[in-house]
Amino acid sequence: MAKDRFEIKDKTSRLFAEALVVVDKETGVNYLFFHRGYGGGLTPLLDSDGKPIITKDGYKK
Repeated sequence: MAKDRFEIKDKTSRLFAEALVVVDKETGVNYLFFHRGYGGGLTPLLDSDGKPIITKDGYKK
């Protein structure tokens, strides 16, 4: 895994919770990372057809 492989595209914070949209620069796949306190989770963002949302501009294909 490359050092700068992931990029934070968007960030939202409320009290002790934080949600991040993270983009894998190698594949372009967008992920939602949410954490609050000591718990958290990561999931790919999906479109209405159930396919992963992929950012193509500026990323290797």
